[in-house]
Amino acid sequence: MSLISLNQVGRLACRWFPSGLRISHATSASSSAAMVKIVSDELQSIRDAGTWKNERVITSKMDSVISVQGSSGKILNFCANNYLGLSSHPAVVEASKEALDKYGAGLSSVRFICGTQDIHKELEEKIARFHGREDAILYISCFDANAGIFETLLSSEDAVISDALNHASIIDGIRLCKAERHRYQHKDMADLEEKLIQTQDRRMRLIVTDGVFSMDGNVAPLKEICDLADKYNALVFIDECHATGFFGATGRGTEEFFNIEGRVDIINSTLGKALGGAAGGYTAGPKELIQLLRNRSRPYLFSNSLPPPVVATASKVFDMLFESSELTEKVSENTRLFRSRMVEAGFTVGGDPCHAICPVMLGDARLAAEMSDDMLAKGIYVIGFSFPVVPKGKARIRVQLSAAHTTEDVNKAVDAFIEVGRKHKVIG
Repeated sequence: MSLISLNQVGRLACRWFPSGLRISHATSASSSAAMVKIVSDELQSIRDAGTWKNERVITSKMDSVISVQGSSGKILNFCANNYLGLSSHPAVVEASKEALDKYGAGLSSVRFICGTQDIHKELEEKIARFHGREDAILYISCFDANAGIFETLLSSEDAVISDALNHASIIDGIRLCKAERHRYQHKDMADLEEKLIQTQDRRMRLIVTDGVFSMDGNVAPLKEICDLADKYNALVFIDECHATGFFGATGRGTEEFFNIEGRVDIINSTLGKALGGAAGGYTAGPKELIQLLRNRSRPYLFSNSLPPPVVATASKVFDMLFESSELTEKVSENTRLFRSRMVEAGFTVGGDPCHAICPVMLGDARLAAEMSDDMLAKGIYVIGFSFPVVPKGKARIRVQLSAAHTTEDVNKAVDAFIEVGRKHKVIG
């Protein structure tokens, strides 16, 4: 039998099965059209609800002052996770450039094949030392760190008990594991204790909480959680993404804030917020746990290594934090000023009084969007948060303070809020 070309096969197929091919294409087109109609209807419902999320385009580096496409002049940025103001700090940027020249743009590999460089190990050592833990492991993001921990550590013999308002990445990570799952009401210690009593037959119980809840800026009652863990022989896991580097006296996070250093068993956090703002996440804890994650954690085993310039960025930030807590103190100072002036003006500001996440509570999604647009027109970059990012009826503008903000910057933001708030009759 002679070989024939693919083109010949195609022509023969069309001759033998012409109607069948046409039906197949028609069916596919019909399914696609139906899908587009369903999605379009859903998009329109988002617009009708006033929860449509436009992505503003920034045309400058990330800093306290930015340029925004469509807006004239410089804009003060009050909604970045750049808590320490280090995303574009000259020393941090220079460290990244040097690593790019020396180590290249990326590893083209996962860690256990040929994706581990000396700088990865050095950064993991710094992370462990910063948190006072035995070891640490790097991930491409904290979302991956949260996706990798629960499935690896917990089996069907165990139970996981999670705060109802934990971050989406924690929720998704818990879904992957086979442990018995429980959810306690937000920061409700009586409910947590009830869940601990219910699960005493499990091999291990892991209590899971954010250190600081990102949408509300409120702090977990970590001391009480650790006390319950001790009472019922459970473990404590904490996500410190909105605490590491700037919360607590020296930026060591929620443990330090409550003066209970060392009581949490597992710490997950990010390099992509206060610690340079680029990317990356990690788990810190007992060396045996970290070794297990290196051998079993799927996001670690099947994701490329963190790029060298990003590793160098975070490593430089840790060096700065080891040397001084000046930036951490500046975040606290700016937070106190913003909160006190906003409350005095009549706004409802949620969250813990000591934390740099300051949600200005408005309730209505459309109001939050319109006020954020008006704030931009006055040179202040903030974003309205609405469903599904926050519950329905809980729309807000989430303000985040940074060490890079000057006192003048903070006062200018409050003055703009007062003017816009009066326009929309949010305050008198």
